[in-house]
Amino acid sequence: MNTIIAANWKMNKTREEAKESVSELFRLIAGADLPETRRVFVFTPFTCIADAAEAAKANPKLLIGGQDVYPADHGAFTGEISPAMLRDAGARWVLAGHSERRHIIGENDDFVAEKTAFALQNGLSVMLCIGETLQEREDGQLKDVLLRQLTVVANNLKSKNLVGSLPQTFAVAYEPVWAIGTGKVAGEAEVLDAHAAVRSILEDLLGPVGKQLPILYGGSVKPANAASLLKLDNVDGLLVGGASLEAKTFMQIVAAQ
Repeated sequence: MNTIIAANWKMNKTREEAKESVSELFRLIAGADLPETRRVFVFTPFTCIADAAEAAKANPKLLIGGQDVYPADHGAFTGEISPAMLRDAGARWVLAGHSERRHIIGENDDFVAEKTAFALQNGLSVMLCIGETLQEREDGQLKDVLLRQLTVVANNLKSKNLVGSLPQTFAVAYEPVWAIGTGKVAGEAEVLDAHAAVRSILEDLLGPVGKQLPILYGGSVKPANAASLLKLDNVDGLLVGGASLEAKTFMQIVAAQ
């Protein structure tokens, strides 16, 4: 299974800044002795996808993605973006269900599941984001939240006969909402418990395919904690926010072992 180190730039960088950052990251990756299975994703703002993809196109380990997608080919959906538009700009992956979309924009589980299936049906690979709020964790609802979020998506994928292709086109990112952008990181025991729960749920819902899907950890990932997180069972990669905005800092995470 590949180890995925993914950058989520969120609402940061102009086109020129994105091109410079990806070009620098390209050079750093080319000059690094990375494990053969290491893959690097950069989820950029929509305006930056084409420039970032152009800067990354000669390195097969560096893939560009979009931060969201709308479940329609076209239509009167002001401000939204379709899978075809993302692909045309050079995106190969897309995020779905990031906690900031769920809790700030108000996306619910059913809508996230609809977007996930539609993106997969239309040629994009999907990184599904899941995770609990601090209140949910303190109330002992961690596994209930993960089960709810994953069940809706899995049922939708099964109904559309998409499960067979998932090992090559689908990843799950566990991000405790209380650790995103706060400087707080889940302790090793908390990460192990959550990722074990995600793996168990995926296997229950998707059978053997559930064993093959990469599970990433996200939430205040930094160079100082990247290597220790990657050593944990069922941690197959990292989704990085603020620490991914500067190429040299992000490269330290990419190279962590």
